Amino acid sequence: MSSLSFRSSRPDGWTVPRPHRDASQRFMTHGAIRPMEERGWVARLLGRA
Repeated sequence: MSSLSFRSSRPDGWTVPRPHRDASQRFMTHGAIRPMEERGWVARLLGRA
C-alpha cells in the first residue's frame, strides 16, 4: 500500500447535495417531462394512451 494521501479543500460531489430547484426552473432549463418510452405511431394516430 502507498503511504501517500490526497487532500482537497473542495468538498466531494457525492457527499454534498445539490441545491433545491423548483419545478418552474427545471422546466425552463430542460423542458417538459417526457415518458421513458415513446408511443408507437399507431397509438399516436388513434389517440390511445
